[in-house]
Amino acid sequence: MAPETDELSADLVETINRRHLIRTPLEPADLLFVFGTRHGVAEFVAAIAELWRGGYFRWALVSGGPTLGDPEDEASVLSRLMVEAGVPRDIILLERQAMNTGENVIFSLPILEGQIGLANIGSLIAVGKLHTSARYLMTLHRHWPGVRKMLVVVNYHDHPAEAWHRHPGLRADVLREWRKIEPYKAAGFIVDLP
Repeated sequence: MAPETDELSADLVETINRRHLIRTPLEPADLLFVFGTRHGVAEFVAAIAELWRGGYFRWALVSGGPTLGDPEDEASVLSRLMVEAGVPRDIILLERQAMNTGENVIFSLPILEGQIGLANIGSLIAVGKLHTSARYLMTLHRHWPGVRKMLVVVNYHDHPAEAWHRHPGLRADVLREWRKIEPYKAAGFIVDLP
């Protein structure tokens, strides 16, 4: 892989665009699965509120635990702001312990089973950061293969997503996540998408 300071080949940029910065068609789903974050929170909440107003989900699960230096977990922060943005409190489920993407899914499944029933969830829209795109769906597919998955990515960098390789911060984020894919597959954390 090219370090962040090297010139990226057009082939590598195209490969990352095709295999990592994926897009899916979007249609209404049973569940919105929000991967917690401390970065781009306002942009996350705006995207979620727009999906709610558009009728894209019936339930929302927000997953994210505490982070160093902040006493409030990611799920609580995001859900509070979602309610302020118009998402009804009574449709939001919280998972407050997860410390990584795998735990987001693993810890959320029993909550979903207990509150909604996994058999009642046929489709979901995952919401996460642009630079982690493929890994969200690959993680979901590893732990919850039977559900139909769609993806909405949030780009909180003040730069167009299609020109990620020309923005130092976004480029570093994308390359860091791209480098995780093969080791994570080898470790069994994620699986290839069908």
